[in-house]
Parts: sequence; C-alpha cells; structure tokens
Amino acid sequence: MDPTQRVVIIGAGIVGANLADELVSRGWKNITVVEQGPLHMPGGSTSHAPGLVFQTNASKTMTHLARYTVEKLLSLDCFNQVGGLEVATTPERLEELKRKHGYASSWGIEARLVSAEECLQMYPLLNKEKVLGGIHIPSDGLALAARATQLLIERTRNAGVRYLELTPVTGIERAGHRVTGVKIPTGIIPADIIISCAGFWGVELGAMVGVPIPLLPLAHQYAKTTAVPALVGRHINSLPNGRNAVRPILRHQDQDLYYREHGDQYGIGYYGHRPMPVVAASLGLTPKHVDEQNMPSRLKFTSEDFDPAWKETQDLLPALRETQIADAFNGIFSFTPDGGPIVGQAPNLEGFYVAEAVWVTHSAGVARALAEVLTTGRSQIDLSECELSRFEEIQLSREYVNETSQQNFVEIYDIIHPLQPKESPRNLRLSPFYSRERELGAVFLELGGWERPFWYEANAELLKYLPAQWQPVERDAWSAQFYSPIAAVEAWKTRNAVAMYDMTSFHRFEVSGPGALDLLQRLTTGDITTKPGTITYTLLLNDHGGIRSDIFVSRLSEDAFQVGANSAIDLEYLVRESRRQGQHAPSRWAQVRDITGSTCCIGLWGPRARDVITTISTDDFTNKGLPYLGVKRATIAGVPVTALRKSYVGELGWEIQTSVEYGQRLWDAIWQAGKPHGLIAAGRSAFNALRLEKGYRTWGSDMTTEHNPYEAGVVSAIKTDKTVNYVGKAAIQRVSRQAPTRRLRCLTVNDGRSMVLGKEPVFYKDKAVGYVTSAAFGYTVRKPVVYAWLPSNVAEGQIVEIEYFGRRIQATVTAEPLYDPQMSRLYADGSSVAPEFQKPLKHLL
Repeated sequence: MDPTQRVVIIGAGIVGANLADELVSRGWKNITVVEQGPLHMPGGSTSHAPGLVFQTNASKTMTHLARYTVEKLLSLDCFNQVGGLEVATTPERLEELKRKHGYASSWGIEARLVSAEECLQMYPLLNKEKVLGGIHIPSDGLALAARATQLLIERTRNAGVRYLELTPVTGIERAGHRVTGVKIPTGIIPADIIISCAGFWGVELGAMVGVPIPLLPLAHQYAKTTAVPALVGRHINSLPNGRNAVRPILRHQDQDLYYREHGDQYGIGYYGHRPMPVVAASLGLTPKHVDEQNMPSRLKFTSEDFDPAWKETQDLLPALRETQIADAFNGIFSFTPDGGPIVGQAPNLEGFYVAEAVWVTHSAGVARALAEVLTTGRSQIDLSECELSRFEEIQLSREYVNETSQQNFVEIYDIIHPLQPKESPRNLRLSPFYSRERELGAVFLELGGWERPFWYEANAELLKYLPAQWQPVERDAWSAQFYSPIAAVEAWKTRNAVAMYDMTSFHRFEVSGPGALDLLQRLTTGDITTKPGTITYTLLLNDHGGIRSDIFVSRLSEDAFQVGANSAIDLEYLVRESRRQGQHAPSRWAQVRDITGSTCCIGLWGPRARDVITTISTDDFTNKGLPYLGVKRATIAGVPVTALRKSYVGELGWEIQTSVEYGQRLWDAIWQAGKPHGLIAAGRSAFNALRLEKGYRTWGSDMTTEHNPYEAGVVSAIKTDKTVNYVGKAAIQRVSRQAPTRRLRCLTVNDGRSMVLGKEPVFYKDKAVGYVTSAAFGYTVRKPVVYAWLPSNVAEGQIVEIEYFGRRIQATVTAEPLYDPQMSRLYADGSSVAPEFQKPLKHLL
C-alpha cells in the first residue's frame, strides 16, 4: 500500500503505540494518534494491566503473537524475563499441563514439565502439600507495559508521528464506502486509513460507523498485599514496578488465580468471581488528571467477590497469611465470544480497521501483524482466528456477545476439550432436517451457531452387526469425549451401502451478474470459464501465494455461480472485491449473496446412492447424465433441487440442495426410498474420518495463509496455463520453481489404536519438527490417520513420534490418499457394493 496515506490511530495504549512504531519502521510517515486521555497515562487497560505474559496457547497464532511481543519488549528493555510457572493441584490439571507442554513444543516455545519438588525449588512460598507438579517456561515474564508505551510514544514522536492527547473522537467521516476523516472537538483530521485501537471503548467507535465490534468490557479483580515478611529487605524491592520481581510469574488455574511479585508485596489476579459487564459509554470522558489510583478502567473493588480467592491464596502461599490486602480494584478488560482479539478491516467500510480486545500479552504481535497487512497486504502469522469478519451474523448481536463473552470469562482457566461446544446459547441455527434428526437420536455439537449432528443413537443397534474388521478400538478418556463408537457403523454403511449427511451448515454463496465470471477468474487459481453445469475446485490466494481458502465454484449459467466456501471471512473477501470491481468498472458489476440460511443440503453417498436416487427421480443421475464435478437442476420426489456431483467422503453420490421450505419433504423422500438399500443418517464424526482417509484438506486446520499450495498438497487446484493475472499468480510462479522446505504429510499410527486430536508436536530423531493438524480413526484402513506439517526431508516410510499427554506414539509417514487413490469409487457406476449389502438384509436396513 501507499506509505504516504494519511493514517489516524485511535488510542495511545500499548497497541496503538506499537502500531505507530511498526508503521514508522516500515517507512510510513503521515500518522496521527488520537487519545482521549493524557498521554503519560491514557487510563485504559494498559494503564492498570498486571503485565504477566504467559506465551503458550492452544492457538499457534496467539502463541506466535505473544512470542513477538516478548521479543519487542525485550528490545525496549521493558520485559523482566523471570519465567512462568503453572502449577497443578489436581490430577486433571496435571494432565492438562502435559497437553500444554505439547503445544509449547509444537509452536517452538521452550518448556519443561517439572515435579512438585522442582516447583518448590523455584517457588519456595508454595504449599508443598497442594502442588502435584507444574510446567516451567523460562521465556515468560513481566511486561512493563506502561513504560513500553511511553518509550514507543517518544520514539515515534521523534520520527514524526503526531499525538493528540485529551482529544475525544466524536465521529468518523465517510464518503460512500470509504472513510475520509476523524471528527474531534476542534475539527476533522483527514484520513485514508483509520485504525481503532481503543480497547474496550471500541464498541462505541464501531457504532459511529455501523460496524458491530463483538467485544464485552468486563471487570477483573486484582489486589496487592501488604509486605510479605519473607520478602522484606531485598535489594530488588526498590526497583521500579515490573523489575522488582525475581521469582517466576505463577498461575494456579485450578482456582482461577495468578500471582506476581511487586517487590515485597504480592499481586493477585482472580477470574473466579461473577462476571461484571461494563458499558464503556457509561464511564464518560477520560479526565485530564489520571494516576495509578484514578483512571476510567479502574473500578471500585468488591471485596465480597474476592473472599474465596483470598482464602485459597493463603492456602497455596502460606507466607501470605501474614499479610492483608493493601490495595485492590476491579480493572476493565475486553472479552470476546471466542476469546480471540479482533483485528482487521471492517467488512462494510474501506479504510476502517480495528485492533481491539488485545491484551498486553499479544500487543506487539498484533501491531506487527496489522502493520504487515497495511504495508504488504498480508501478515506473516495467519490471522483467521483474529479477523473481525470471522464471526457469523448471529454472533454479532449484543445478546450473543454479552452471553458468550461472560462465559469465556468464567471458563478462561477451565480445562476445555477441543470439541466441547457451548452449553448456551444453543439452537440458534437449525436445518429443516433438525426434527427428523432428533427423532433418530442425533447428538449435536455447535459451530458458528449451527447445530451439527455428530452421530445418531438410532444406529447403535447396528454395532452388533459390524464386521470384525470395522470394529472401533477403545480410546483413552480424553479422546473418547464427544465421540461414540457409533461413528464406526456410520463409516461402514457409507463405504458399503449408502448414508445421508446433513450438509446445510456449509457456507454457500451466490455470485451473479455481468462481472461474476471476471470476479471469480481474477480471485481464483482455477479456470472458471468452463461450461455451465461444471464444478471447479480452486483456491483463493493472497498476493504472496498463501492460501486464503479452498472453494468449489459451480457454474449454474453464463452469469450465475454458486461458491461452496469455508467461512464468513470468504464472504467478506468476495463482497469487498465485488464492490471494488463495480466501482472500477460499473458495467462489470457482480453481486455476492450468502444463501446458506435460505437453502439446505443433503449429502447422499455410498455405492448404493444411485439405487436410491433413481427410485424418486426421473432425471438422469448416471455418469453420463451427471458426471463427477458436474451440477444440474433436477427434481426429486417433486422437490426442485440442485444436484452437485461431488463428495468429501470419497464415495459415489451427490450434494442435493433445495430451499428451506422443501427441506423436510426432501429428507423424508430420500429416507423412505433408501430403506430397501440400507440407508442410514450419518454424522460429522464419520464424515471427518472418511475425508481424512481420502486425503481431503480442511482449510483453517490443515492449511492457512501461512502455507502455499505446493507445501499443502493442493497443486491440482491450480490451472497452470491460466492466462488471467489472478491474485497470487506471480508468487505461485516463483514458488513453483523452489523446492518446498516443509510438507503437509499423511501419517498412520503404528500401534493401530493410539488416538491424537490435533496440535500435538511431531518428533523426528528426538527433535520437535512439526505438529498435527487433523486426526481421526480411519475405520476403512483400521488405524488412526493423522495429517501433520513436517520438514520436506522427512520422507515417506520414515518413523516419527507424536507426543500425546507426555507419551510418545510412533507413526509412519505414508503415501496418500490412503483410500481409493485411483478415484474409482468417485467415478463409480454403483457396482462396488460389498457382498453383505448385495442382497437386502433386514437387520442391516
């Protein structure tokens, strides 16, 4: 982007100051930072943040953002690297720390599991009767956030950044779909780019331009004790706050507590109290005078909420029984529905960016990532988990944000299974098949507000008929959560007879208009000029060749396409690019519309799928009438449908779409027609296992913007002779001439039974070299199937080890796909029915 653009950053806390610094370091000059408080102490979350930085997270993105923050603060001499110690006082937490050690190894953070004795050596104040063990991360520590902010303000001001303190923003000026300036009491600051780094005030700033910001300000308790006798008299006590600590920062997550030294005092943070939501607008304007005791983000302490924390603290750290609470407050922080920060450009407004709900831990990392987006068009670190546009429309409502953000506060230190759904709110988005699925005993998990069936209890009866080679293995307690052996039955039926899957929740967009073809040709790696009635599997790339998404584009007519996509981020990208295209060439306009909620979809797959469909439709569903990767309009039992010949489970069949009002009739018609052929309903557990056997990638877990198609194994989605200069083409041409240094590899677990779930580290020659992306038990191949990122020199046939709760599991790098590499099943005529299904067997139907 143009470095001469006029940039206005709203907020001079640690995020805003870091962002100004990152932009200046990249040669940008025309930058103004507007702050409603005094610059020496703006009064937001930065001003009272306790500064503990624990880097390791289940999210690779968040861990890498934190790691850069540590590096940046060290370069500013604003980080006290005392290390971090997390202790377990329950067996469950001890196991969780083993999993966290795996995350650290996966993401390249040095960490060590330590015994109870070692915990006491590092932290003599601990109660030796309570602690069972811990994890030590030497690179964690204390951020001197307020000091770092002041140093960054001074450095960037010297570089030409203009700072306006005590200056509230009263509005955002716009012209059409673009920002033009920031209104302040004395006038308007012209701007080409506006970035809201206003923290918990971000909701109000977003409202000025009609941009919902899904965060909730919540008060969080922090207290300081009087002097701890055991710490009195140390030289370090006289050093400034942050430097006056020598012991590791400490987390006691079993009781929602964390601790740090303040010289001879102790700081105690507590998440175990009731959620205390705050409306930022109710705080009024920041006063001219702000100090450590008086600031908008520091609310009155509610001692009754802290009583359990104080009792538990004196039990964990007996030395603190000799102290009292000297100073305490309820400090405001920002929480979001999924716990992630909110970063990126507003979907409906060009030039308006946000970096909100960013804690000190990730502050410099987020600032660098956003600066990279602004200056080069992409971040080195994948930001899909942080994008403002990641939320579905229902998730932007204040009701949803308020409830889920408070839940996130309550659960912040809980042990959460990766498949664990929200308990509430539920039943927000239901397919028209929902009542029928309930009748079949569907077990639903939630994602994006949708209720998605993972297996059906009605199929439990079939377990006794399951052939020995399809019997599921016993699982450990962790991987057995949110799982049922019924998935084995559903996989067996799909491979050998026929099953129907509810595909309604998958994103479907309609792209139409005279510029629809131009838009899709410009944005994708495939050739979309194919004749109507064809489906193209293709990629959306960024300018650097990173994979933004993988999509299916179905050409329905000359100027109408349907896009099968991955997320709301894809919708935002297509809408934005269509708007820009229309502005540039009005006659080549294209409309992008989300049709997911107005349509529904059944995946009908298996060698008997054609037997079922021909009994309820007179349309031609043969290989000739509807070839693989073909699409056409048809009628099934009188219901108008769109039939797409594609399959994520690797079997003959179709995705059958119709509008919602016909959904239940379509389900009932297929269900009744399928009974003589052994049809069952099947869920996501079987679906995921079957797609891994077939080697199909899932964007967001197996591949992201950090990966290119050659590394990820999706080169088939690139039309190498495509003449259109599509987004990322130049980068892909460069990459194609280079040998990849890493590859997404298929592994099979050697013992045939040990399960992993994803994100575990992979070791080669006793060194952590990669991490697991997806895993499932492959019922067809009779062993767990794993996909993982590994160095390219780890070849097929090599033995690697996966760390799972501290245990090493051997796996073999294997050629892929494991199932049907010749693609004969997808092109089948339906003749590949297993012997036990070639005749109707009553007990299997």
